[in-house]
Amino acid sequence: MSELVVEAPVVAVTVYPDRARVTRRGRITVPGGDQVVYVEPLPLLLEEDSVRVSGRGPATVLGVDVATRHHPQAPDETVAELERVQRAAQDEIAALTDADDVQVQLETFLAQLAKRAGGSFARTLASGDPGAELGEFTESLAGRLSAVRATRRELTVQRREVEERLAAVGRRLAALTEKRVPDRRTAAVALALESEAEVEIELSYVVPAAGWTSSYDVRLKGDRLTLSWYGLITQRTGEDWPECDLTLSTARPTVTAKVPELDAWYLDRARPPMPHAPAAVPLSRGAVRPQAAFIEQSAEFVDLAATVEQGVTAATYTPPRPVAVPADGATHRATIAAIELDADLDYITAPVRSTDVHLRATVVNSSAHTLPAGKAAVFHEADFVGSAALPLWAPGEDVELALGLDDRIRVERKLVRRDATKATLGSTRRRQVEYETKIENHTPRTARITVLDQFPVARDHEITVKRLTADPEPTETTDLGVITWKLDLAPDNETTVKLAFRVDTAKSVDLTGWRE
Repeated sequence: MSELVVEAPVVAVTVYPDRARVTRRGRITVPGGDQVVYVEPLPLLLEEDSVRVSGRGPATVLGVDVATRHHPQAPDETVAELERVQRAAQDEIAALTDADDVQVQLETFLAQLAKRAGGSFARTLASGDPGAELGEFTESLAGRLSAVRATRRELTVQRREVEERLAAVGRRLAALTEKRVPDRRTAAVALALESEAEVEIELSYVVPAAGWTSSYDVRLKGDRLTLSWYGLITQRTGEDWPECDLTLSTARPTVTAKVPELDAWYLDRARPPMPHAPAAVPLSRGAVRPQAAFIEQSAEFVDLAATVEQGVTAATYTPPRPVAVPADGATHRATIAAIELDADLDYITAPVRSTDVHLRATVVNSSAHTLPAGKAAVFHEADFVGSAALPLWAPGEDVELALGLDDRIRVERKLVRRDATKATLGSTRRRQVEYETKIENHTPRTARITVLDQFPVARDHEITVKRLTADPEPTETTDLGVITWKLDLAPDNETTVKLAFRVDTAKSVDLTGWRE
């Protein structure tokens, strides 16, 4: 009796950050009675505990077992076809080699024939009567040698082409290393039917060696920011995923969500160990054991051990179009969403470190998506200006995005005053400096600019730092000596901020950390 093998292609894939759940579905006519239907081939990497079966039709699921089948060839169609092409190319190379050997032997024979006929040709020429036969023989021999060499050149070209095809097939097979293993898993689904019927079987399982991450394109145009969100999917599961219902989930199936609870914390007197409890008494003959319930036939399969998988805190995303993901380990990008956001733009600079001026956007996530952390490529309209790291971004939350440098805001910081006194007997050593920072706005609009500067902070009781001047009055000053000015600068205007401070040290103190 032949095995019942259902053709069940991949119809849906849910990709998690570190694994994926694959769903296969197929229809088959099954005779009445207890039957076993095989779903294969399945990847070797699948997690056996994750296999679940359901379906539709007048049948009851009695159970499902997963086994390994050993095949002489890889059953996957893609790999098997590549292996057939590889063998055909190898056979073709062998045939071309044999044909070239025949031509080599023919060329050798013609050369020997010409050598043996050399003496006869010489005597004929010496007699003064070469005759027509000599000319015909010479022309025939030359023609045959030319034909042989032309054939060998053609065989060389053909062999080179076949070797290139063989190398290309070898590279493709090397990229599918996992799939070259011929062994595959199979799921044996036990069904019970009252009579022959067509049923639909749906099998799902989880495989590792797959996952997805987020990446973004951030494009600024005016005060509007367009965020394009992509899912980068990779997989080396041993089976290709065709275009199907692909979803990306933030759930982690191996982690159980559970609210933490604390048990009572007891202190007690140490007591000697109690003797072991007696073994459990087996059920007597009259005892009633739990029996498997009889399931009436219905339109849907009945699973005797039904399991529900729910993502309590997970978000699931479905790309707008199907994406095929081969098992080649390459990154395949799926578009998840394009989100229009309002951006509050300003500039920030820290001339004490660098005179670069950074364009910054404060953006509120007004979408319904929780955006996972990922790398973002930043564009000003069509121009790429750099990359930024986007943090985990919940709906309603605001984040600051660095949008690159803007050379139209010019900053220059210079030391305009420096005084230093030497310590005398019983006195202190004093250093006093003053800086001026000039900011120019060459943009066509009023620019909101945050300027950061700082004065040192003493870490010794014999070192005293006193701020002398901060003009204009800073917006904020921290305990770490960081001063913040927030300025509104009109187009084609400039302004200057000043900072002066003094450092007094005791005569015995050797100051470190000073810079100008």
